[in-house]
Amino acid sequence: MNQRRFLFYAAICGFLGVGLGAFGAHGLKNVLSEHGLDIYKTAVSYQMWHTLALALVGVMPEHRYLRWAGWSLLIGIVLFSGSLYLLAIFNLSWLGMITPFGGVAFLLAWAAIAKAALQYSGGSDG
Repeated sequence: MNQRRFLFYAAICGFLGVGLGAFGAHGLKNVLSEHGLDIYKTAVSYQMWHTLALALVGVMPEHRYLRWAGWSLLIGIVLFSGSLYLLAIFNLSWLGMITPFGGVAFLLAWAAIAKAALQYSGGSDG
């Protein structure tokens, strides 16, 4: 499958990140505790930064490690930010056990990007 699909996924994640950020800033500021808002803001921040990385992966030349990075970034956004959104809103502390798996997915994505950068020779590594 084409690596360009990650640009589409990044657009969806970016759209959701902006919407969720606005919802948090306006709809939840009087509902969540200060700690809950901090958790929510962390979720938005990590989602947006990793969405930018996902978009970058989507426009880079095809490379197997970049495909791995794209999937890892998408999984990381869902697990890390998703679990933090739910934790902040519903105060379900057990969701905190899921968040580190998203963090590991982010780390794997950045490692895959580094590996692709080291291997890139100007051609496709399909």
